[in-house]
Amino acid sequence: MQLPHQLSPKPRNSFSLLVNLIRIFSFLCIIYLFLTLFLLHSSKFVSFSSSENVFPPTSIEHIVFGIASNQDSWSKGKDYVKLWWRPDKMRGCVFHEKMPPNKPFQNDSDSLPPMCISEDTARFRYTYRGGPRSSVRIARVVSETVSLNHSNVRWFVFGDDDTVFFPENLVKTLSKYDHELWHYIGTNSEVLTQNKLFSFDMAFGGAGFAISYPLARVLASVFDSCLDRYPHIYGSDGRVHACIAELGIGMAHEPGFHQMDIRGNVFGLLAAHPNTPVVSLHNLDQTDPIFPNMTTTKALEHLLHAAKVDPHRLLQQTVCYDRWFSWTFSVSWGYAVQVFGNHVFLPDVLRAQQTFQPWRRGNPLAEAFNFDTRDHHPDPCRRPTVFFFDRVDFGRDGKIKSSYRRLISENCTFDNFSPKKLEEIRVLSNKLELGIKQLQAPRRHCCDVLPSSVGKVMDIGIRECREDELINMHP
Repeated sequence: MQLPHQLSPKPRNSFSLLVNLIRIFSFLCIIYLFLTLFLLHSSKFVSFSSSENVFPPTSIEHIVFGIASNQDSWSKGKDYVKLWWRPDKMRGCVFHEKMPPNKPFQNDSDSLPPMCISEDTARFRYTYRGGPRSSVRIARVVSETVSLNHSNVRWFVFGDDDTVFFPENLVKTLSKYDHELWHYIGTNSEVLTQNKLFSFDMAFGGAGFAISYPLARVLASVFDSCLDRYPHIYGSDGRVHACIAELGIGMAHEPGFHQMDIRGNVFGLLAAHPNTPVVSLHNLDQTDPIFPNMTTTKALEHLLHAAKVDPHRLLQQTVCYDRWFSWTFSVSWGYAVQVFGNHVFLPDVLRAQQTFQPWRRGNPLAEAFNFDTRDHHPDPCRRPTVFFFDRVDFGRDGKIKSSYRRLISENCTFDNFSPKKLEEIRVLSNKLELGIKQLQAPRRHCCDVLPSSVGKVMDIGIRECREDELINMHP
């Protein structure tokens, strides 16, 4: 009678074993499910990340230039192009209306872009009374440059033969944008009336403008039919703007491009450059040389010498204050240092002194500019003391040392507490390497008057501002 009682637990043990097996199997299934979901998510993340990094950084080799010229302007224009063109790295063409009677480039062929002859544009109407019919030909430089069929192109950049580009800064500025998307990048005029007349959303051709490869390909395919609809527009850049607008694209404004619709002394504009890399200058035949006692071309060569050492920092404005003398220093790196004999509030220093003249006179709005300006004092003795860029080199510690000297003398009386007693300003800085995030959210650097300053020489050190640091005149 005891045997059945002893054998009765066996079914119960089998049932428990089955339950445990089910539990283990369910647990393994849950782990498998979680692992599958995790790996699927990771693969998508890796795929997304890799798609963001498929392309190497944009370089000058990814850009094709289309430069508009003619027989009348080329004799001067080629000297500007030679300043920035790099035949071993750059691709593109200078477009003329016809082949010059003499050998086009003579001994300059190794330092200039190839010449292209524009196609005949007689079939296109031009009805703007008194305007240049050549603007139709120049507008078609866009489509004709695309039709050159260069490979590995990300950007097409267009300008005039008197447009001076700063190649490293052009590349850096374009690198902010996705070249696979449709982009039309440039700037408008400095003058309100010019923008009101032509468009605030038009990239002015003299400043230069960039079109991404996919947009340029589509634009070129419809450009001629689009031109037929706009015979009444004045200029070439207006036609390009109209046709891009028909494709639904507006201009991305980049203040590093400069149309420079001003005349005379452009010091005030350059010494208060926006906090962004300088990309281009234009209309330099209509302005004074940017450095005293030099020709226009020599002055540009001098500026480009600084650009070769630290292109991203060129013209970048840094402001600091001396507590001992109550002076204000404004450094426009590679160009000039201004020393004010008193403490000047930062927003006032950042305004451009109106040393220049308006492009046109007679209109009450002629001096209405699209940027902040302040008056240029009529008495030279009450203006800031200006020191112009002299030379630049690297120190043993790897820092960049640039020197600025007085080139303009004023017959002014001053005491030992006046900055006019100074003869030289020396600026120490590290090379500026701008990343994409710094371009998207730029911040000015800070500077300090260094204790090494002695006698008639002042030393200034430029550095990154601390996170909570304010640029002001207070201790």
